[in-house]
Amino acid sequence: MPLALVAQDWPSYGGDPGGMKYSPLEQINRRNVQQLEVAWEYDTGDSSDGRTQFPSRSAFATTPLVVDGRMYFTTPFHRLISVEPETGKELWAFDSKLNKANRVNLYTSRGSAYWNAGDRLFLANQDGFLFSIDPADGKPDQAFADNGRLDLKTGMMHPEGRYGLTSPVSLCGDMVIAGGWVTDGRPRGASGDVRGFDARTGKLAWTFHTVPRPGEFGHDTWEGDSWKDRSGTNAWSIITVDEANQMAFVPIGSPSTDYYGGDRKGDNLFGNSLLALDCETGERKWHFQTIHHDLWDWDLASPPNLIEIVRNGEQVQAVAQITKTGFIFVFDRLTGEPLFEIEERPAPQGEIPGEQYSPTQPWPVRPPPLTRHSMTADDFTHVTPESRAECLEMTKDAVIESPLFRPTQEKLTVIFPGTNGGPNWGGGSFDPETDTLYVNSMDVGKVAQMVEIEDGDPAYRSRGTRWGRFWDSNEHPCQKPPWGHLTAVDLNSGEFRWRVVLGEYDELTAKGIPKTGASNLGGSVVTKGGLVFIAATNDSRFRAFDKDSGELLWETRLPASGHASPMTYLGKDGRQYVAIAAGGGNKYNKTYMAKMIVFALPEGSQ
Repeated sequence: MPLALVAQDWPSYGGDPGGMKYSPLEQINRRNVQQLEVAWEYDTGDSSDGRTQFPSRSAFATTPLVVDGRMYFTTPFHRLISVEPETGKELWAFDSKLNKANRVNLYTSRGSAYWNAGDRLFLANQDGFLFSIDPADGKPDQAFADNGRLDLKTGMMHPEGRYGLTSPVSLCGDMVIAGGWVTDGRPRGASGDVRGFDARTGKLAWTFHTVPRPGEFGHDTWEGDSWKDRSGTNAWSIITVDEANQMAFVPIGSPSTDYYGGDRKGDNLFGNSLLALDCETGERKWHFQTIHHDLWDWDLASPPNLIEIVRNGEQVQAVAQITKTGFIFVFDRLTGEPLFEIEERPAPQGEIPGEQYSPTQPWPVRPPPLTRHSMTADDFTHVTPESRAECLEMTKDAVIESPLFRPTQEKLTVIFPGTNGGPNWGGGSFDPETDTLYVNSMDVGKVAQMVEIEDGDPAYRSRGTRWGRFWDSNEHPCQKPPWGHLTAVDLNSGEFRWRVVLGEYDELTAKGIPKTGASNLGGSVVTKGGLVFIAATNDSRFRAFDKDSGELLWETRLPASGHASPMTYLGKDGRQYVAIAAGGGNKYNKTYMAKMIVFALPEGSQ
């Protein structure tokens, strides 16, 4: 078949259902990546600054799919758009009619899911609906649920809190597997349960209770009736699947409320756990809890990477779970056996009345942590005198030298990492040629203190948190740089291959200050062409690094920061393209837009 008729697709959020984020394409490579130019742009127009028109800010976090010669991507307002992947010409657009008047943390949609067996696209939105869409014309499948729309809120709601989806659902055989986004500022609220639905009809097939009920495994990790109507403990990020073994790998977030657990004493399974489920039945195969009784909002945000690595000379089917604390936990994906030793180490204890603190927390011996865990008084920034003075003033009465897992106190406390990590939902990309995992991370701490609150209902008497990111008024972190990294981790040895500073602040660069690294949200893709593509940073840059050395080979400026994970595909015209969503906004920018930017080598180039 002529090359012009063959398309290399990107049919899943992570390229494959297991989320490796690897491409075998090599038309764009180390030798020619400097020639990349914009091939086309598509402006969705869906953005919000949270003031002018709608009450919430937007985040353009989507990763497109390319299937059978068509591209599909979602917008911050949860529209699903199909375009020609070679030109950006719109083919159709489906509007899920998100209620934009609702105040949410961010308008976020990380993408859609394609079901190969039934040739359907699934779009979930923050209002809690799931749509089955015909990829040919963008029309709802009338045979699915209620004329193509399934209300996922059914059986999940509580008078307090909200429920929706910010990440795509996952497909395993004929099963749609859905987690959910819930509010986590109060103990009670919408359920964080994980569910399986028939992909053809929308009929509920199974439910896994992420807060175990009486008689279920793990129920004894919730003291008394603290399990009842408990919110949080949800899978808001991307669930990856092993289709051959019919297993789903679910990253679970922290229980509610995020920073106080006096009303939920115990380890609180399955909070902060990697959960392996049977796709067909929802049965638990195994689990591992990365944090006991979380008090820091260190959700499992990164999609589990399903990979193969070498142990004792043999290939092992593995899963790597990256965490906000910068740890990488690596397991045999079939059994849950750790492939690097994990120690239960003594954890610092706190002083908040009524709270219970876990005496130990799990630490993987290898790989080394990707992010800062603490600081000393000597670590305050010297980047500018003004920044140093501001940061010292902010923390003049604070507890500075706080090790990992130090609980927030009534006295102002500096904690590393902050609530966004470390690594976050961008996760990692894995190169099967070298068994290397590429992970971007940031070093932005948190400054917080516990303050007693009362709302009139004894069931909600707890202690809340007054908190803020540990940076100055220019959003420059208060500790010495680097503030962001891209790290290549050899998962056979558990050692770093290389580590480079990722990102910069233009105003500091203009002063001659060496690149500091920058806050980042979004992930990377690695290719057979020897490249790691990543945007993510809040400096509006899109970069390509040599996957073997970490050398920066190409950099371009986007119209807004690309807080998303890129992807790459081969068009029917025989050209390789690289796509990134440029939206700015999110938690780190004051520029708001939603443009899909696609790059390629110049036409006719070799």
